[in-house]
Amino acid sequence: MCISCNTKSVFTGETVASPARRSWLKAASAVSLAAPLSLGATAAFASSPPKPANVLTPDQALERLMQGNERYVSGKTEPVNFAKTRAALAGGQNPYACLVSCADSRIGPEYAFDEGRGDLFVTRVAGNFVNTDILASLEYGTAVLGAPLVMVLGHTSCGAIDATVKAVTQNASYPGHIQALTTALSPAVRQSQAAGAKDLVMAATLENVRLNVLQLQQSNPILAERVSMGQLKVVGGLYHLDTGKVEMVV
Repeated sequence: MCISCNTKSVFTGETVASPARRSWLKAASAVSLAAPLSLGATAAFASSPPKPANVLTPDQALERLMQGNERYVSGKTEPVNFAKTRAALAGGQNPYACLVSCADSRIGPEYAFDEGRGDLFVTRVAGNFVNTDILASLEYGTAVLGAPLVMVLGHTSCGAIDATVKAVTQNASYPGHIQALTTALSPAVRQSQAAGAKDLVMAATLENVRLNVLQLQQSNPILAERVSMGQLKVVGGLYHLDTGKVEMVV
């Protein structure tokens, strides 16, 4: 059963199907995957996108993303003129990449990849994992806005992963809804633990990226079809806090 249609409560374990979610997916399924800029406000820009340079193939998008990170690491970032693109972006958007990033305040995807407004469609949650809301956002960013690339971006010294390691290995518990985060991240920790990882936090950080990349690649009905048609690439990266460098994981 795919996460795009249903979700499970971390407290009851019961499958919960959202009527609004089902209605949204029916509408999204009607979107032509061959013409991603064809819904709502983006329709006017199908032939003239707000940022023409963002119309890229999946491979070109990944190359541009990583070149931006190289500029960021070297300190040779390009100046950003917000006023230059303000008028165009007021009427629509065509980002060239989607990001699933951790909510950690030390990471700013637009900075890390030396990009400006309208270039990246960023979703963020502590632990950079995919839940129903993140998935829906990525479906919108790819099928509707036309982004040809999704990157799941983990990072070193992730507090959410560290908390999950403590929950798994020491039975630590957390107040409020924080426990829901560790529940979602626990598969990566348990798999790394079973593999005999010495540095469990780092191993689980990498495994969490891999698991979420795989989930997105196989997510029906939207992302998996775009991947199979060569219209979308889903990759994983690791942001190093000490250098700012993004290392490809998968």
